Amino acid sequence: MKSWLASLLINTIALMVVAGYFDGFHIENISAALLASVLLSLFNVFLKPILVLLTLPVTIISLGLFLIVINAALLSLTAELMGDSFNIDGFGMALLAAIIISLLNMFLTNFILEPLKKRKKKRK
Repeated sequence: MKSWLASLLINTIALMVVAGYFDGFHIENISAALLASVLLSLFNVFLKPILVLLTLPVTIISLGLFLIVINAALLSLTAELMGDSFNIDGFGMALLAAIIISLLNMFLTNFILEPLKKRKKKRK
């Protein structure tokens, strides 16, 4: 449960950072970012495996790069369900945002969350 909450927090931060740097990616407030993070997490758990399975030949041929397209599609779906509180201007912006969000998630997880977990284990 704690790791899921930490993942949600990291995803929320990543969404807010992208929204802060790009005009084509707009999130109304932090609560909208948190809701978008929850929706995106649910889509990644339930929809993404199905989409990966359906697009497996293309994903293999592209050496996994098609996963970025799947991430962008799920991000666009999240924006569509959120309405006016979360907007993405076009699929190109969604692709760029998916790449940046993935990199930010990787950075925040590997360089902030994991060291905190290791330090906590050492104290016990």
